[in-house]
Amino acid sequence: MSDISPISYSDKTFKVIGTRPVRHDGADKVTGRALYGADVQLPGALHGKVLRSPHAHARIKLIDTSIAEKIEGVYAVATGKDWPDLVDKIADLGEGAVHLKDLSENCLAVDKVLYKGHAIAAVAARDVHIAEAAIAAIRVDYELLPAVTSVLDAMKPGAPILHPGLKTETLGQPSQGPTNIDRHVHFETGDIAAGFAAADLILEREFETATVHQGYIEPQVSTALWNEDGQLKIWTSTQGSFTARHQTAELLQLPISKVTVTPCEIGGGFGGKIAVYLEPVAAILSRKSGRAVKMTMQRDEVFEGTGPTPASFIRVKLGATKDGKLTAGQAYLAYESGAFPGGVIGPGTMCIFSCVELPNAVVDGYDVCVNKPKTQAYRAPGATQAAFAFESTFNELAEQLQIDPIAIRRINGVKEGSRRVDGPVYPRIGYLECLEAAQNSSHWNSPLEGPNQGRGIAAGYWFNIGLKSSVSASVNPDGTVNLLEGSTDIGGTRTSIAMQLAETLGIPAADVLPKVVDTDSIGYTDVTGGSRTTFATGMAAHKVGLKLLEQLTARAAFLWDCDPAEVKVDGDLYRWRDQQLTFKQLAEKLPSAGDPVVGHASVSPEGPTNGFGVHIVDVEVDPDTAKVKILRYTAIQDAGKAIHPSYVEGQMQGGAVQGIGWALNEEYFYGDDHKMRNASLLDYRIPTCLDVPMIDTIIVEVPNPNHPFGVRGVGETPIVPPPGAIADAIFQATGVRATRLPISPPRLWKAMSQLAK
Repeated sequence: MSDISPISYSDKTFKVIGTRPVRHDGADKVTGRALYGADVQLPGALHGKVLRSPHAHARIKLIDTSIAEKIEGVYAVATGKDWPDLVDKIADLGEGAVHLKDLSENCLAVDKVLYKGHAIAAVAARDVHIAEAAIAAIRVDYELLPAVTSVLDAMKPGAPILHPGLKTETLGQPSQGPTNIDRHVHFETGDIAAGFAAADLILEREFETATVHQGYIEPQVSTALWNEDGQLKIWTSTQGSFTARHQTAELLQLPISKVTVTPCEIGGGFGGKIAVYLEPVAAILSRKSGRAVKMTMQRDEVFEGTGPTPASFIRVKLGATKDGKLTAGQAYLAYESGAFPGGVIGPGTMCIFSCVELPNAVVDGYDVCVNKPKTQAYRAPGATQAAFAFESTFNELAEQLQIDPIAIRRINGVKEGSRRVDGPVYPRIGYLECLEAAQNSSHWNSPLEGPNQGRGIAAGYWFNIGLKSSVSASVNPDGTVNLLEGSTDIGGTRTSIAMQLAETLGIPAADVLPKVVDTDSIGYTDVTGGSRTTFATGMAAHKVGLKLLEQLTARAAFLWDCDPAEVKVDGDLYRWRDQQLTFKQLAEKLPSAGDPVVGHASVSPEGPTNGFGVHIVDVEVDPDTAKVKILRYTAIQDAGKAIHPSYVEGQMQGGAVQGIGWALNEEYFYGDDHKMRNASLLDYRIPTCLDVPMIDTIIVEVPNPNHPFGVRGVGETPIVPPPGAIADAIFQATGVRATRLPISPPRLWKAMSQLAK
């Protein structure tokens, strides 16, 4: 054996990590050669379309497809009756378990529609126009049912029940039912009554947030080909090809080996492209028609037929001594899960008090079904709503105690050894370092320059996940290395993973050639989500790099006729006595030095990372229109070790922009008929370049001890602080404490007018 050992962030100066190489897929992306889902064109492919419910809640009495089936050019029609029997089947999809009957009925309804936009039937036709005509020809008879689209209304006695068999699970025990409350989560620590009794100031506030979409620009698109040999092939825009394969195989009751999923380039996901919508439907149509079937959603279908993040109601109660030390905290959270059980209340309850040490705390969370699309993850799912409520209350507490908002956070801030309310104890983390960076920043120390301006601050947290990742690598005779991975590249992870392999091998990042491949070509890999990809798949790349190094030293020893343990490796140099070879020189000699140098590695990290961020924002509020203008924004975050600083900065900026939209403009607007009225990018206001300034970033690096390079996931934390920071800035500018998102001009103008009376 050689003297190779895992690289440590503490004792090595990196040559590749921390640099900013050109991304490997850059040329294809900027020239338009990269293949997205819409670019897949199979010979003879049919066009698929979906019929969607015009009602928020109704029983399906009849689906008559006979006229549609007779239209020339229509090859197949599918309904929910084409699903196999999936009653009481649960599938573990890595990020969580899913009830397959619910998943199938979300793809194609069977007995009831549970929201406007719910898929009912699908057709495959020669062209899209014939498909649309066939959809219009399908007759559906409905029995209209009362609907509920408010989380608090859905919890009231006598509310319309979506699922008659649903019971509330509390601490593992079901309620009597029926109910719309799927789950009650409860955490507590210490003595809450004693904690509030010890407080000099107690503050209790209530908050509401709206349903918000991830806002990815590329709509869902999938192509399926069910071969005569029973092999199903799918090309799709997905955050996880293996998860898409697993869901589709389970829904169709196929062996995993019969399904191959090829992930296309993805035009955004943010958690919204983990669940399947079109993949299994296209597969059924392909099986029925004997042809490939391609399905693409329109924008209104994306809004009304896929999974947004939940609206919420949150109550926060905090107690503190006069010197700012928190003594107790109590939180009540009710989150929509949408039409089916299984929302993100768990992460919300875990994150609400995650930035402070609380000796006495109680958290209760409720996952509630409503007649809206089934909710899905959205970048730190559940954490943004919780942080808005907590950070807003915390800022008001600091103001009433006349304590600087950074100072009160440093007094109560979590550190290594702190225990979250839900139980876990933090390892080494960088929250206090982020606060220090905020306090020392030029932004925090610069004056505001005009009237009607305010400066706000808020913190945020997300617990990154580990899960499973696999990579394979092989050394080419020209000194390059092929790297195969199963992680969909959403934010430049091809390069961040390739850089970790390059660092391990001591070669330039450009000499590693990464490729994202299909589910038949690499070992199982979980979704690109949970801020896990650079962290976990990067660990796999480092591990495979060590395997390659071991083989390379053995090949060098063979050439020099020495013991491999005598070969010393220093970067890309291999030495023995007075002989040496560079990596490229050794690669050239590999054909005559033994077997090819190849390696495979899989990891399943037990210790997830912990990401903390602090955001500072300056706003100006027009006193006549209440329009909020973002003047300056700084995002500060602990990245552990920034593999590619530009990508880290991009994640921080992108998350901040989405958080700004969430805070000021974005919401699903429902009428009294429980139908969404703004299902277009014209009416659903995502921020543009005219709405946000250049966003400054400060990367803090407190190495993660559970990663060979100290990496922490960075993708999700930056969406957590913005609403709380912006609400604080608006208060400083106007005196209005906003407790409802979005803080839109009409809503803020009304509050400002009431304050002026």
